[in-house]
Amino acid sequence: MQYIDNIIFLILLVAGFGLFAKSLQKIYRNIRLGHEINRNDRKGERWETMARVAMGQSKMTARPVAGILHLFVYVGFVIINIELIEIVVDGIFGTHRFLSSIFGHTFYSFFTATLEVLALLVVVGVVIFFIRRNFYGVKRLTMKELFGWPKNDANWILIIEFALMMAFFMMNASDFILQSRGVLPEHGSFPISEMTFVPFLEIFSFDSGFLMFTEKAAWWFHFVGILFFMNYLYYSKHLHIILAFPSTWYANLDKKGKFNNLESVTKEIKLMMDPNADPYAAPAEGAEADVPSKFGAEDIFDLNQVQLLNAYSCTECGRCTSVCPANITGKKLSPRLILMKTRDRLEEVGRNIDQNGKFVDDGKKLLNDYITKEELWACTTCNACTEACPVLLDPLSIIFEMRRFLVMEQSAAPQELNLMMTNVENNAAPWQYNQADRLNWANEN
Repeated sequence: MQYIDNIIFLILLVAGFGLFAKSLQKIYRNIRLGHEINRNDRKGERWETMARVAMGQSKMTARPVAGILHLFVYVGFVIINIELIEIVVDGIFGTHRFLSSIFGHTFYSFFTATLEVLALLVVVGVVIFFIRRNFYGVKRLTMKELFGWPKNDANWILIIEFALMMAFFMMNASDFILQSRGVLPEHGSFPISEMTFVPFLEIFSFDSGFLMFTEKAAWWFHFVGILFFMNYLYYSKHLHIILAFPSTWYANLDKKGKFNNLESVTKEIKLMMDPNADPYAAPAEGAEADVPSKFGAEDIFDLNQVQLLNAYSCTECGRCTSVCPANITGKKLSPRLILMKTRDRLEEVGRNIDQNGKFVDDGKKLLNDYITKEELWACTTCNACTEACPVLLDPLSIIFEMRRFLVMEQSAAPQELNLMMTNVENNAAPWQYNQADRLNWANEN
C-alpha cells in the first residue's frame, strides 16, 4: 500500500499524455485533409522567423501593454512548468524536490525563487487580462463573434492559470513552514510565498500534519491541473501555444498578397500562345493526362494544409479584425471570423470522419454554410490582417481561394467585377473605351 500514490500518479501521467497524443493525432489528420503545399524552402529564414515570432513574441510588442502582459504569462507559465520534470520524478519514485540533489543548495534556491517571481508575474498578467476582457471594454474582445463559447473559453483559461499559480504558492508556503519546523529538509527559496501565503497559514497555527496534507494536496492539484490544461487545449483557442511554432515555420515568406498562379491555367495559356502546339493532342505514352483540379476553394478539402493549420492556430485576439478597413466601416467581414469558421467546419468534418470511418457528404460546404459571399467580396485585399497577426496567419489567402472559386467555377463575381473583366478582355484595360484611344491621355496638356 505504500506505493499506491506512485501507482495512481503513473496511471494519471500515462492517461493524460495518452489523451493529449490522441488529440494531436486527430488535429494532424484533419489538417492533412487539405492539399499539400511545399513550404520547406529557405529553411534558415524559416527557423529565424519561428524563433523571432513564435518564441520571441516579436509581433506582440505592436501593442506594448498587451504584449508585455502576454510575455509575463507566456514565459512564466512555460518556465514554471519546467518544474513538471521534478513533479514527474517525485511522483514516480516518491522523492521530494528531486532537482535539489541535481542543482545543489545554492542554485536550487535561485531556481525556486525565480519560479516564484515568474508565478507572480503570471498572476498579475492573467488578472489584468481578465479585467480587460470582461470589464474594461476593449472593442476587439467584446465583439458579437466572441459571444458564447469563445469568451467563456478565454475566461476559463485565465481562471485555470490563476488556480494553478495559487496551488503553486500554497505548496511552497506549506513546504517552507515544514522546513522551518525541521519536518522537511531545507530545499529552495520562496520569497513570494513567504510574504503572502506563509503569514496567512501561520495566523491559524496549523499543525504539521495539516500542513503536510495541504502541501501534498496543492502538489496533486498542480499536477492534475497541468494534465487537465494540456488536454483542454484541443477544445480551446489556446491551442496556439503549440501550433504557433509550425504556423510561423510554414508562414508565407513571399510578398504579402501575392496572387498565386494556377499551374493548369498557366499551361493552358502557354499552349494557346504556342502556334505549333496541338491542343487536341493525346498525352505522350506513359504520361498522365493533365486534368485540372477544382479552381479555388468551396470547402476545407480545397484549401491547403497550411491554411487549415492557420485555422487551428488562430488566437482569436482580433488584431486582424481591429485593423480591417471593411470591418471598421461596418461591413460584415471579420478576418478573425474567417479563420474561426474554417476551424468550425474542419472540426465538423473531423467528427463526421470519426463517426463514419470516412467523410460522408453532409450537404454542407465552407462557402455559404459558414462563410458568405458578402464577407468575401467585402475584403479590400489590403493585407492589414496578415500584417497584424501576431503568429503570421493568413486569412486573406482563404478569401482569395474562395473568391477564385466563385469567379472561375460559378461565374458569380459582382457586376462591377464582371464589367471590369469584360473591359480587360475587349479593350485591354479596365475602362470602357476603344483600344485605339488608350494613349489619348498622353496628348492632353
